[in-house]
Amino acid sequence: QVQLVESGGGLVQPGGSLRLSCAASETVFSINLMGWYRQAPGNEREWVASITARGTAGYADSVKGRFTISRNDAQNTVYLQMNALKPEDTGVYYCKAVLGNDYWGQGTQVTVSS
Repeated sequence: QVQLVESGGGLVQPGGSLRLSCAASETVFSINLMGWYRQAPGNEREWVASITARGTAGYADSVKGRFTISRNDAQNTVYLQMNALKPEDTGVYYCKAVLGNDYWGQGTQVTVSS
């Protein structure tokens, strides 16, 4: 059983930055894949970015060049640095871990608005 706790969400103006954190109860290094997803009101949950145990990262086209996913194995934490935020980035951001089964955090709200 993997427990995930997200933090770092909030209200930011367009063009601003936020860094989300996902603290895992298991050693991040042992988790096959960790990722960030988001869900806007009325929309389905969508993939944003992911990082493998080897550190290989992937991004959705909508965030490529603006978001960066990274991991700190010593702190069992995965981060999502979000720059040049747009109103369409608004939503609840969820952390996901794949270790046999899929595990989800409770989500953190990100609102991009002037």
